[in-house]
Amino acid sequence: MSELNWGAFGWNIAVSAGVVLAVVLTAFLIGVRTGKHRGVDVAWGLGFAAVAVATYGVSAGEGDAVRRLLVTLLTAVWGVRLAVHIGGRSRGHGEDPRYEQLLAKAPGNRQWYALRMVYLLQGALIVLVSLPVQIAAYATGPLSFLTVAGAVVWAVGLFFEAVGDRQLARFKADPANRGRLMDRGLWSWTRHPNYFGDFCVWWGLFLIACEAGPLPALLALVSPLTMSYLLIGGSGKALLERHMAERPGYAAYAARTSGFFPRPPRRG
Repeated sequence: MSELNWGAFGWNIAVSAGVVLAVVLTAFLIGVRTGKHRGVDVAWGLGFAAVAVATYGVSAGEGDAVRRLLVTLLTAVWGVRLAVHIGGRSRGHGEDPRYEQLLAKAPGNRQWYALRMVYLLQGALIVLVSLPVQIAAYATGPLSFLTVAGAVVWAVGLFFEAVGDRQLARFKADPANRGRLMDRGLWSWTRHPNYFGDFCVWWGLFLIACEAGPLPALLALVSPLTMSYLLIGGSGKALLERHMAERPGYAAYAARTSGFFPRPPRRG
């Protein structure tokens, strides 16, 4: 365990905020040009990858070299995979109904409202949620079981997220499944394997950040707690299930399938 260099870490936060601002502003300009703001969801994953790469450069000479490289790779792999997946899924589609509904209530100019309430808000969340990535890069002590445990939890998360997304995409691509609920593979163990995977990714990165010491770990805890709220009670599980509740067969699916944490499906 080691306390981090708070001065250097503070500068890292400032650099990360600048990098994220550049990412979301670029996404905003693309959204204005195309007339669709759903691209901000692609910027979400890319923003985290950008923070990880920027942190790796800024933290040179501060933290343990192996841990710095590890946390950079874990975050970049997760962020780029998510961005590619969302980008491919949204290709050829119109505006996301969530953003359409939000912008329909815009008081005044829709574009400036989108900048404030969608892009800048998500940018601020990226800086906040990426705290474990930034903190872990400044931990100077040797690697311990916390880093190993964090990497394992991260790997479980990436498996659930990537495999769940892949299974759902293949299910939707089959015309025979039109109008049916996806209840196979990982989706038979949890109604939200992708959200559960996201949950594990950020708790895993938090465990690695705990190597920096008790006070930095307490600061890093804001990240997985925020993501847990968003995934379970905010714009993730809770919002999606409100939309799914009226679909035929959903009540039976919900009765036999875990709402979040995986378990074998109930019988009967």
